[in-house]
Amino acid sequence: MSQNDTLDSARLIYVMGPSGAGKDSLLGFARARVGARVMFAHRYITRAVGDGENHIALTHEEFKARLSYGLFSMHWESHGLCYGIGIEVDAWLERGRPVVVNGSRQHADAALARYPHACFVYIDAAPAVLAARLARRGREDARQIEARLARRPSLELPRHARVVNIDNSGLLADAGTQFLRAIDETGS
Repeated sequence: MSQNDTLDSARLIYVMGPSGAGKDSLLGFARARVGARVMFAHRYITRAVGDGENHIALTHEEFKARLSYGLFSMHWESHGLCYGIGIEVDAWLERGRPVVVNGSRQHADAALARYPHACFVYIDAAPAVLAARLARRGREDARQIEARLARRPSLELPRHARVVNIDNSGLLADAGTQFLRAIDETGS
């Protein structure tokens, strides 16, 4: 079996959604409940760590070096920041381990091209909930938050892509239960 055959049949769960939807909270909820049977990939981001986000902070120079060494299975830029998913994801998938990735809506097509059997989990919340969460986070002022909410891109994937939609406007446990179900159906 070739590496591409292994990756094609691998169980990648690609999480995405707008800022403030609670992706990091749901990832933490799931990580605490599934144990080591599912791998949760770190993101490498050119931003300091904070607000419960599980990532590895890199300078722009460190990011460029890792990119030049081929150390990312996926990478993208958004809002002036660089994001990467390490090549360890491919090793885990090759060994038959389900892998959860915190991705980007704008780069879901690239993920689908690399991992054709991926399951996409789209986390969203009501606009008022998103606005309140973004305000609490404190990275943007009210005008920037309003602009961010106004430019929300739609999610467009081919019809054959498997997409699970989860509304995280309410209790974390409710959305978390739905997320665990998606992981179990995809990754077990």
